[in-house]
Formats: sequence, C-alpha cells, structure tokens
Amino acid sequence: MPESPAKRRKKNDKTSSPSKGPTLDFFFGRKQPVPPSKLKLVSDTDSNEGLTDEELARKLQAQWAKEDAATPSQSFRELDTGESSQRSVAEEQEARDLEFARKLQQEENDGATISKEEETTWDPMEGSSTKLAQTAPQSETKIQLEYKPDWDKIIDELPFDQDPLSFDPLDYKSLIEELPDKRLTYGLLTRAFVLINSTRSRIKIVDTLTNFLRTAIACDPNSLLPAVWLTTNDIGPPYEQTELGIGGSIISKALIKVGGLDQKGLRALYNRYGDAGDAAFEAKVKQRTLQLRKPVPLSVKDVYSSLVKISQSKGTGSQETKQRIVERLLVQSRGEEVRYLARTLVQHLRIGAVKTTMLIALSRAFLLTHPPDAPNPAPNKPAALAKLSKEAKTEVFSAAEEIVKACFARCPNYNELVPGLLKVGLAGLKEVCKLTVHTPLKPMLGSITRDLPEMLGRLGTREFTAEYKYDGQRAQIHCDEKGKVSIFSRHLENMTDKYPDLVALIPSIRGPNVTTFIMEGEVVAIDSDTGSLKTFQTLASRGRKDVAIGAVQVNVCMFAFDLMQLNGEELLSKPFRERRKLLREEFIEVDKRFTWVKSLDATADDQDAVIEFFKESLEEKCEGVMVKLLDNEIPAGEIGTLETVNDLELENLVEQVQSKPSAKDKTSKSKETKKGGRRKPLLATYEPDKRLESWLKVKKDYDASTDTLDVIPIAGWHGMGRKSKWWSPILLAVRNPETGSLEAVCKCMSGFTDTFYQEMKEKYSEDGENTSRSKKAYIEAPDLHPKVWFEPQEVWEIVFADITLSPNYTAALGLVSEERGLSLRFPRFLRKREDKSIEEASTSEDLATLYRKQMSSGKAATNVGGDGEDEFD
Repeated sequence: MPESPAKRRKKNDKTSSPSKGPTLDFFFGRKQPVPPSKLKLVSDTDSNEGLTDEELARKLQAQWAKEDAATPSQSFRELDTGESSQRSVAEEQEARDLEFARKLQQEENDGATISKEEETTWDPMEGSSTKLAQTAPQSETKIQLEYKPDWDKIIDELPFDQDPLSFDPLDYKSLIEELPDKRLTYGLLTRAFVLINSTRSRIKIVDTLTNFLRTAIACDPNSLLPAVWLTTNDIGPPYEQTELGIGGSIISKALIKVGGLDQKGLRALYNRYGDAGDAAFEAKVKQRTLQLRKPVPLSVKDVYSSLVKISQSKGTGSQETKQRIVERLLVQSRGEEVRYLARTLVQHLRIGAVKTTMLIALSRAFLLTHPPDAPNPAPNKPAALAKLSKEAKTEVFSAAEEIVKACFARCPNYNELVPGLLKVGLAGLKEVCKLTVHTPLKPMLGSITRDLPEMLGRLGTREFTAEYKYDGQRAQIHCDEKGKVSIFSRHLENMTDKYPDLVALIPSIRGPNVTTFIMEGEVVAIDSDTGSLKTFQTLASRGRKDVAIGAVQVNVCMFAFDLMQLNGEELLSKPFRERRKLLREEFIEVDKRFTWVKSLDATADDQDAVIEFFKESLEEKCEGVMVKLLDNEIPAGEIGTLETVNDLELENLVEQVQSKPSAKDKTSKSKETKKGGRRKPLLATYEPDKRLESWLKVKKDYDASTDTLDVIPIAGWHGMGRKSKWWSPILLAVRNPETGSLEAVCKCMSGFTDTFYQEMKEKYSEDGENTSRSKKAYIEAPDLHPKVWFEPQEVWEIVFADITLSPNYTAALGLVSEERGLSLRFPRFLRKREDKSIEEASTSEDLATLYRKQMSSGKAATNVGGDGEDEFD
C-alpha cells in the first residue's frame, strides 16, 4: 500500500516547502468540467479494476502488440480513434515525433542534455555529504548498446517476493554483468516497486525489498545507496535541506512533450487516474515516439544522480536545466519505469515501504548477504536460519533489526548507515554510526497518560522529576570546538537560520570546561521585560529563513532539559539524574534567555505536591508536565536484561539462539514471573526515537473521562441550510504507519466557528490546488463519496464520546476486528496542531489501544448507525 503523504517538510510530499511550486492539480486545472478526451485510452475498452500494476502493464502490452500486428501501416492515433479522416493529423504527429527523437539523439551525442561538467554519479563510500564524482558523457558505443532480446521478460519474472531464505541473489549476477557498465538498472528497482505495490502483506513487502537489496549488495554494491534513497523517496537527510524544487509546470510540460499529448489530453488522463504516475504511464507507454536507436537502459545511479542535479540547480536558467533532465529521464524510461519515475518526481512514490520497512529490510539483507569486499566473510546464514524454528528465526531477525534501528536513530542518515554496512556489516555498525555533532539524533518521546493518578500508578515507588511542558518548539542544539552552532527541530530540520539570537547566545552559556556539546530543550516565546511566557502561535510568527538579529521582534528563551553529548563523550547510556547534573554544572544561565526547565523531584508519596505543581504549570501557560524517571531501577534477578543487542556478535547469532531455552521453557518462565509479580525494569537512559514509560506526559487536555486524537482532514461535503456554503461535515482519518495509507475514521461537524469555516473554504476551495474530485490511492475510505477530497496536509486535535466498531470505516481494520474498523461517536474539533506534521498524527494502533482501554474499563462501545453517524441527529 502506498506510503503516507509525508510531512510537508517533508519527506515524501514537501508541499509546505516554500520552494515547491504549484502542484500538478493546479496546472492541469479543474475550473471547468473536462469534456471527454478524443484520445481513446486502452483502459477505456474494458474494466481494469482489480488488476495490479504488473498485470495491467502486461495486458496493455499484449493489446498493443495485437493492434500493431493487425494494422502495421496505421499511425497509433488513427488506431486509437478509428477516424481515417485524421490521417493528416497523424502524419504531422509522426513528423513531430521523428524530429523530437532526432533532437534528443543529437543532444545525447553532443552531451547537451547533461554535459561532462554536469553529469554526476554517487560514490557510497565517500561519506555523509552529498558528494558528486564527475563522469564523462556516454560514448557513442554505449548509446548503441541495447538490451538482450529477452531482458524485459527476465525482469518481469524476477522472484523478488519469494522467501529470502530460498532466494539467491548471485543467480542474477551474470545478467547484470551483461548490461552496459554492469550497473543495477532502474528496471530492477521498478520490478521491486511493482511487486510491493501489488500486495498489502507486510511480510511480502519486507521480503521483496530484502531480496532486491541483497541483489544490489551482491551484484552492484555501489548502486545500493542510490537505491535506498530512491525507495525512501528522498535524495538526502532532512537536515541537509535537499529538495527537488520541481513545480507542476515542469512535469506537465515534460509529459506533454514526451508523451505526444496536448494539454487537454494530459488533463483528461490525470483527472481519470488522479495520479501523476498512472497518467504518465498511459501517456508515455502508449505513444510511439520514433527513436533512431534504442536508449541505454536507465540505471539506479543515473536516476539518483539526475535528481541530485535537479536539486542543485539554482539561479538563472535552472528551470530550463531541470526541464531538460526531466525530459531525458522520461524519454529513456520504459514501461513501469515511467510510472514510478513520475511518482518520484512528484515526491509521492505510493508504495507501502515506509521508513521502518527500509530499516528492517536493510538489517535482513545484510544478515543474509555478505558484502563482497567486507572483511570476515559470514557463514551461509540462509541455510543455517532455515533450520531454525519460527520463533528462533524471529529472534535472530529482531536482533539484527535492533542494531540497524538503534544506529539509525543516533545517526539518521543513509549516507552514513549504508556505507557503514557495506564496510563492516552489522556486527561493527555501532562503531561507525556514532553520535556526531551537527548530525541530529532522533529525539526520545514520552508516553501519554490520561491523568496524574494514572501516572503515579505507573511509576510506583520510583523517584522521578516533573518538569513544565512548555508551549514552544523542541530544539536540539549542537556546538563544536570551533564554536559553530547548529539548531535542529524535532523533525530533524535545520532551523539555525530561524534563531540567530540563540546562535549568538551560545558563547555566553558555555562553561570554561565545555568544548563540544549536544543539548536539548524548548524554545519559548517570552516577554523580555516581564519574563512571562507567550503561546506557540506567537513563536510561529517569527520568520523561518535568513532571519537577521536586528529584525527579531519575537524574543525567545531556551529552557534546557537534557544533555546527550559533552566534550566528545556520549551520555545517552547515563541515567537522567547524571545527565541533568552535568547540564546544570557545566553551563551558565542567562536571565530571560537561557535557563533550565522548572522541575520538581518527587515520588508517588508526594501526590499533593505533584498535583499543585501541575496546576502551577497551567497557570504559567504551559501545556502540562513531563514526568521522567531519575535513575535506573532493576528488580533483583533481571540484571541480564540490560545487555543490549548491540553487544551481540552477529556471526554467532544463530548459535546463540540455538543454545537458548526453547519457546516452551520461556513461556513457563514468563508465567512464573507474572505470578510472582516481578516488575518490568524501567531505565532512565536516553533512547532516541523510542516512546517509553520512563518519560510520561500529562497535558491539560487529558482527563480520565476524555481522550483526544490527532487526525487528518481528508475530504468534505457541503452542509445544509446556513452551512450550505461551508465544508461541513469533514471526513477525518488516522494514519497506518505499516502501509502508509490514511484510514477514514469519522465525519466531524462540531466545534467549528464561522471564522474557521471561512478559512476552510478559502484553503480548500472547490476548484483549488488543495482539492481533487478523485480520491488518492493511499486513502482508505470505501463507499464514501464526498464533494471533494482534500490534499492531506494538516493535523487536527479532536475529542469524542467513545469509540465504536463500524462496518463503514476502515480505521484499525484487523487490529480489533477482522470484519469491522473503528469509528468515533460525537467527534468535536478542538484545535489545529500546527506543531505536528501528518506523520505525527495518531495511528490506527493508537485508536485500537484507546478502544481496548475503553472496553477494559467497562465503558459501552455501542455501534449507533454502525459508523458514528448519530452525530448528525
């Protein structure tokens, strides 16, 4: 299933980026009803519903071959329309196609499209920066090379989706070696995309991606890193601010030019499919552009380096350069490559391989396949693993996954992770991917508690500290020996330019013994005269880029609460009490500009003091409190649980698993532990990218009788009576992090003001670029037919009465019931979560968890109307 439209900084969609131009919807237009196109599509002849991308491609290819055999002398436009009177038009089109082909071929021969100075390739062993190696243009000899006659058929039959333990990537090495430059082709990656997109099984998706990555490791390691970036639909880490910067006009013009269509024909295709990839596939694959020679097959490195070139094109003439590169890629692409190339260009790949899936697949790929040039060749892991039980295999895979995930959380950059894996494998990865100044680590997250009594009950007798949860922006500050400062958001975006006043403040807060540090805190808008706190909305009014100190009108204070690195020493494994002590001893407070979060150390016995502290935080305009465990507490007999998977030698994983107690013995021991009431150990360490109960948050909106969800508005209907000119009700969705889809959960029409209605009408105008008549493929909302579909781009917090099983909504389908999803009764809008992207919206698992809590508390979950429709009564 397609990946969720990512946050608009933002990984896959980037629509919030100021550098991004209008969307394809804008250029294709929807202001007037689109008349039926004269271009007859092959998909018009009969229904293709239910076919996978691969099945549709094969069907179309067979149909076109039959057409060509039946009427070889007719042009394809005559064949499609059946209008003999259009021969002159077809002849003109053929002449234009021939001229266009000659022009493109001349550009390739002269190196005009991408010259020697322009073309770039990727060397994965060069490190983390986006470094580009110069390469010469393709020679005439290379341009004349063609596929083997049966190569397309071989690609279509590659079994990437089979069990990795029975898949051998070396079986296909000879095929890759027969290709130009012996490089991994984009067609191989596209084959993996097609297989991934044709299934909803997470096992199949992981298996397919794992086998493709193993093929890259074994046959063309230098193409592995570009393949990883293309699969994750990025070209670099978020903090390097690498964006394609392609507007809808560039892509639509390229499709019109390459596909031989006019604006009306392309618009008809896009309105029919609602997806740039599907429209490009129909336009490009069907057309018969005449080529003087068959183009050299696109390689993975070709595509990636072209995207890097696009992202680096700035200034005068950059749009023309981008246009030429996009046209070249579309001309050179074949079959399914066209579909996924177009989706890559619009930054929405629409496969179910989300970021977590990539890390899992990488861990399994390197567990099963040893890099050719890495030291210490591994034993035959697939054969050894095949002999283990299902539980033992899961344990081995989980151990490898934890290594990759932990390293990526500390160093979230594939430019470091992938070369490290190729160089040292899994066993030595933790020595390569270390905490580094100016490379942000993923922040630790807190678990939600419904009220203070529940929080105190979770921690028991453990000592903790309660801290103000300020209404600001979480910030991670890095500083090196030379005094260079970087500031990153919780999304890992570089926002150093946004806070020049904080950068200038750093020399004043460094103690005499401090050389380097990584610190975390909350940046809060503040009244510099009185010291009173201001709201997040005030902070958001600051400029985002190139802010000059003299132009700053909203003053801020940094409230520091954690220290992750000091003088080159990583502090993540130290208890919070020790990290906090170093923070307060080694740094210097500056009045109303830099200080520590206000805190209260306590235990469950201090309930009255904690409640009073919570009330004080609300009076100070804070959101509530964060509660953090101060020390590691390990119940007797559980010292061994502290051994991390990073300390395991991967070469001996199989042997270790075989020597461990059987699953039956483990179950027996687990029951004894539960019977004895042994408490699960909680650690006070800093765990990047994890949400643990050693950090708990209690917010003013949480109440024992009220839960909230952060949902995404995805569609709207016109209301009745006075509300007929507004969008009301509005369809809301939660996200499925496993499939990347958005799952409809309820309709909401309560909690809105007239001002809000007006804002919604302007933002989601009926014919605007933020709305569509057709539903996006990544939205799960069967049998619902709103007036328009919204472009998912914001998060709303809503409150509701209870959660019900529903036959009409797909949210959390399969998590609670195999036949019914979950819906919300009486949902009411609370506020927009401007501090959250859609990737941080509530998940289907969050919804299922709240439902289980509701049922365990004995609260009824009746299904009124089956889908929460009683909200309209």
